[in-house]
Amino acid sequence: MSPLIRTQKVRKAYHSEVETVWAARDVDFEARPGEFVCIYGASGSGKSTLLNLMAGLDLADSGEIQVSGIDVTTANESQRAQLRLETVGVVFQEHNLIEEFTAVENVALPSEARGVPAEAARSEATDQLRRVGLEGLDNRLPRQLSGGQRQRVGIARALTGQRAVLLADEPTGALDSAATQELFALIRSLCDQGVTAVVCSHDRRCRDYADTRYEIIDGRLEARS
Repeated sequence: MSPLIRTQKVRKAYHSEVETVWAARDVDFEARPGEFVCIYGASGSGKSTLLNLMAGLDLADSGEIQVSGIDVTTANESQRAQLRLETVGVVFQEHNLIEEFTAVENVALPSEARGVPAEAARSEATDQLRRVGLEGLDNRLPRQLSGGQRQRVGIARALTGQRAVLLADEPTGALDSAATQELFALIRSLCDQGVTAVVCSHDRRCRDYADTRYEIIDGRLEARS
């Protein structure tokens, strides 16, 4: 099965007057449909930068990044935004939900941004909330949900429009142990349904659920068993 995400010799460095910090150094990476990939490493090792490069939120200095057949490194800003709207969903440690919107309204936003009629967008959002185990909580505001539930809403929003790629940066960083375990189990089940997930996490339990594991050290990515 062909990779859905592939990087080749990707480099990204941040320069200051006193030093050069490598966030990605000749990174070769592949993720296939339905694969759960865990990337771990110390703070500042380059995990978040690598995820942002795959999502087109940041640009590599050199190398190639292909996501679902799109060359992210040569795409313009509009094309990268379209990639996130149609193919790649991103989840961060902070849920980034709109506090004044209900769960279903938050999840419907990407579909509405693509021009889907409001009723159809809401119907799909309801289905996505059910998919992540939040059936019946459609009309709750973020403040009425637990931390784990808010992250599930974020994942539901990331997958609307049948987006096939989930990129998650420390999605359990603000969760307790039980909610962390449940969230990794949810991502595992989504991958079993065909979603490709790349998860950057300090939490060792991420590796227990993953098909493939990488460690990143000073921008260098190394495969681990």
